[in-house]
Amino acid sequence: MFKKILIANRGEIACRVIRTAKKMGIETVAVYSDADARAPHVRMADQSVRLGPPPASESYLNAELIIMACKETGAEAVHPGYGFLSERESFARALADAGIAFIGPPPKAIAAMGDKIESKKLAKAAGVNVVPGFLGDIASTDDAVRIAGEVGYPVMMKASAGGGGKGMRLAWSEQDVREGFEATKREGLASFGDDRVFIEKFIESPRHIEIQLIGDQHGNVLYLGERECSIQRRHQKVVEEAPSPFVTPEMRRAMGEQAVALAKAVGYFSAGTVELIVSGADPTGKSFYFLEMNTRLQVEHPVTEEITGLDLVELMIRVAAGEKLPLTQDQVQLKGWAVENRVYAEDPYRGFLPSTGRLVRYQPPREKRGADGVTRVDDGVFEGGEVSMFYDPMIAKLVTWAPSREAAIDRQIDALDSFRLEGIGHNVDFLSALMQHPRFRSGAITTGFIAEEYPEGFAGAPADPLLVKDLAVIAALITVETEARAASISGQLGGAIPPPDEHIVRVAGAEHRIRFEGFEGGVIAQVDGNAGWEVIARWQPGQPLIKARVDERSRTVQVAKAGRQWKLTTRGAAHIVDVLPAHVADLSRHMIEKVPPDLSKFLICPMPGLLTALNVGEGDAVEAGQPLAVVEAMKMENILRAEKSGRVRTVSAKPGESLAVDAVILEFE
Repeated sequence: MFKKILIANRGEIACRVIRTAKKMGIETVAVYSDADARAPHVRMADQSVRLGPPPASESYLNAELIIMACKETGAEAVHPGYGFLSERESFARALADAGIAFIGPPPKAIAAMGDKIESKKLAKAAGVNVVPGFLGDIASTDDAVRIAGEVGYPVMMKASAGGGGKGMRLAWSEQDVREGFEATKREGLASFGDDRVFIEKFIESPRHIEIQLIGDQHGNVLYLGERECSIQRRHQKVVEEAPSPFVTPEMRRAMGEQAVALAKAVGYFSAGTVELIVSGADPTGKSFYFLEMNTRLQVEHPVTEEITGLDLVELMIRVAAGEKLPLTQDQVQLKGWAVENRVYAEDPYRGFLPSTGRLVRYQPPREKRGADGVTRVDDGVFEGGEVSMFYDPMIAKLVTWAPSREAAIDRQIDALDSFRLEGIGHNVDFLSALMQHPRFRSGAITTGFIAEEYPEGFAGAPADPLLVKDLAVIAALITVETEARAASISGQLGGAIPPPDEHIVRVAGAEHRIRFEGFEGGVIAQVDGNAGWEVIARWQPGQPLIKARVDERSRTVQVAKAGRQWKLTTRGAAHIVDVLPAHVADLSRHMIEKVPPDLSKFLICPMPGLLTALNVGEGDAVEAGQPLAVVEAMKMENILRAEKSGRVRTVSAKPGESLAVDAVILEFE
């Protein structure tokens, strides 16, 4: 067994590998860029080596620097994590030439599966179902238009070396191909150094299912069940679960056997994943097709670990050291259900735009592990740290396990309620809304779920009337506690003003009249004249979280002051709550509302990023839907379009400029 390994990655996956290595008694070496000098993975490792400046091309993607770090520290093997160099055949070969073990598959398997065009040809030869399409080189946009027409719309344009949602465009028409083909090539070149693009038929009502494989160097390859990864946005996975609510035991066996056949055909060992697209319109489940094989550990591997009880990182290390797998296919048992949510630094209230900046507050839910369920957080950030523009926007992975799917989902909702993040935009509210959505809970999902269910964007999860009443009670309770504290401090309430015995609470468009009567251990709330709401809670002014039981309903609510109001966040939405004494509430109805400024005459940069293209100039007429500018953020191109017809008055930015969020790009007449 290895005595020391180097982790050629950063963030949560580097921390994840270090934890398993420590458990195995193996020393670890972390590498870092200047942006990650204080990152958790650096502190966790036994040794650390600086690679270079923040850009990945000058640090994490520089294979020579990684090999030099191995030689300096005496690391015998490298675990690449995922992304960066994990699927670079040249890196695996360079390590072998230097006498350093690669904790991953053999170079020839990486080469065979890393090229999406060639991998589909190999899959077809191995007897694996493949999606109809064109797998040759596409020289120009005109060629792409012709090929797309021959395949039949809708089609998917994909970068040959792509992955992680980058370098992919869905085209429903010739115009979509003309707009998206060159962008797909650029994204492929920027992210993977390869601008080749292929086109394949888009399967309608698709489900994204993947099979986890593990193989050793002695010819043994096992499949460890499937994962459902259909909840995606812009082809980037958001929610994963294992097993799939759609897959039957017969489907699982057929998919698994085809995946194993493909792996054996290319001499594969280590962890790997075969991704499949499944037609949700086929009730027999037989219409599944090969998409690609990821020759690395997947982001979503924890859900497979939770239902199998296996540590995939440990198995990868043991396989790389030459050991045989410790189990056979018959011994693979799937138990319970696991769900993973990816917590991203992106703002769902602003069209899911990337968010960068400092994590002013980072307090994930407490990890728990027991017979009734598991709550697990895989992360690589810390409170006070910075989410950089240079790397992936994922903050953490929240994983829950329970004996049933419904219980695992409910455990997610409870954990998300207490996930505290401040300082940047994040998608915790959106994830909670997904977990509560009736269609998701039914299991009737496709890769189009988010676009179909949130066509106008996300504005927070809807609150049912009972939740609104509970929030009114909680808001009144924390107001009473705050007033009692103020009354106990000299002069804060003017000395002789008694606290009101009744409050008017306005929340989510509803108004409730609340008064309390105390009892040992809690209070009885009277809501709109109806007594008997028993409330048990402990909260002191200044605490950011209140856990309460309101009529036997458990509520976990994040609490913050918003001027004279309260901001209460729970169950996928933030609610601004007014709590006023009755006589003040009557007078407040006469207050004049402040009208927000009209920004419709401006094209505003929706995120920090680089302005890579400006399609119009001063005096140009524009039509609704017309592309105006392209902003690149986190290696993704974002096309900004005109919301209505008009004429450009002034241009305030030029291509090549780095723009801050809300920076003005254009002004219209």
